[in-house]
Amino acid sequence: MRAIRVASVALLSTAAFALAAPMASANDGGTTPNVTSFGFTVSPATVAPGGTVTLNATGCQEPLVKVSSGVFDAVELNEGKSATAKVDADAKPGAQYEVTFDCKGEKGTTTLTVAGHSTGTGTGTGTGTGTTTPSKGVKAGFGGGAGGLNGTEIAAGSALLAGALGGGVFLMRRRAGGNT
Repeated sequence: MRAIRVASVALLSTAAFALAAPMASANDGGTTPNVTSFGFTVSPATVAPGGTVTLNATGCQEPLVKVSSGVFDAVELNEGKSATAKVDADAKPGAQYEVTFDCKGEKGTTTLTVAGHSTGTGTGTGTGTGTTTPSKGVKAGFGGGAGGLNGTEIAAGSALLAGALGGGVFLMRRRAGGNT
């Protein structure tokens, strides 16, 4: 009889983890929209090495938003006003850099692409080909999508797990009470 109770708890725990798994992998590494409680933009989205971008954040309750990237120095946006940042002159053409906006610990990211250098004596810009790497290294973090979990996803997953475990304990106690 004890084996049946243990199997019930194991089955409920497995179900809880199976239901929580889609929430844990909701961030698929940047292919889904980056949803935050505040808005942010980088303009233009593609810039030449040494060029300037305009950074803007709206809807942050705190008057200070910190913006960072591997391709320009950190910038602070005060009172919802925009600011500019100069892209490193040695930024690799064709590379994409992550730009992170931090509002009270809530982080939103977007991608900034570095345009290719012009070739020959023309005035237009070409597009970079081949493999490119960021000049300031990679930004390390959690593997997979774990770095993108927000408080709502963690709370929902925890609630599912706690509910499954609580239900298992309830059923075990109910069965134990009925068998005595």
